[in-house]
Amino acid sequence: MTKRILMLASSPATSPVTGWPIGFWWAELSHAYEVFKEAGDDVTIASPDGGEIQADGYSDPEEESGYSVEDTISLAFKQDPEKMALLTDTPALADLNVADFDAIFVVGGQGPMVTMVDDAKTHKAVADFYEASKVTAAVCHGTCVLLKTKLSDGELLVKGKRWTGFANSEEEYAENAVGMKIQPFWIETEARKLEDTTFEVGGPLEEFAIRGGLLVTGQQQVSAAAAAREVNAALAS
Repeated sequence: MTKRILMLASSPATSPVTGWPIGFWWAELSHAYEVFKEAGDDVTIASPDGGEIQADGYSDPEEESGYSVEDTISLAFKQDPEKMALLTDTPALADLNVADFDAIFVVGGQGPMVTMVDDAKTHKAVADFYEASKVTAAVCHGTCVLLKTKLSDGELLVKGKRWTGFANSEEEYAENAVGMKIQPFWIETEARKLEDTTFEVGGPLEEFAIRGGLLVTGQQQVSAAAAAREVNAALAS
C-alpha cells in the first residue's frame, strides 16, 4: 500500500540573531522527498501557517557563497517546475487531518528554531501523530520541537528515548564558517538538560540517524536521506 507522508517545513521568518530571512534547509527537504518518492510514497509538503515557504540562503546550491554548491539533488528539485510548485502554496497544519497520513517528517533549517520551537500547533501535530501510533520523524534543527513537545499525559515525547539532532560541534563549524553567531540556542545543549532522555550525536557532518519504535531522528542535512529511509523502514515494520 502507498504510504502517505506529511513533510512539515518552517513558515518563513526573520532570524532574531542574524536578521537573515530564514526557513527550511534545502537538502533536508529535497533529499528526504526523493527517498520517499522513490519508495512510492505519497508526499504532502505543509507548513505551520500555510502559504509559500522559503529556504535558508546558505542551503541553496545556487547561492553565491557556494556553501551548498555540491547539492545536486536540491539543484535538480529547484529546476523542476512541478516540484517547486509544491512550495508556493503549502497547506497549513490547521487544514490537515492526522488520520490522512501515515507519518510526519519535520524538516530542519534555521526557521524551526524560531517558528516551531515554541509553536503550540506544531507541538500538537507532532504529539498527535505519535499518540496515533504513526511514525514521527524530525531532522537537524527540526528536532528542536522535541525539546518541548509533550504527550497527553504531560510527559515529553522524548522521555525514555534515544534521539539526535544538530550537534554543538556542527553549530561551532557553522558559526566559524560565517564568522558570527547564528542560532538563538543550541539543541544539543538544551537536550542534555532534559531528564530521562538520551541525546546522541555522530561525527560532525556525518550521516547519523536513530530509529526507536515510532520515533525517527536525523542529526543534520547529511542525515536527511538516512532519516527518510528509517521512516520507510518503520512504516514497513
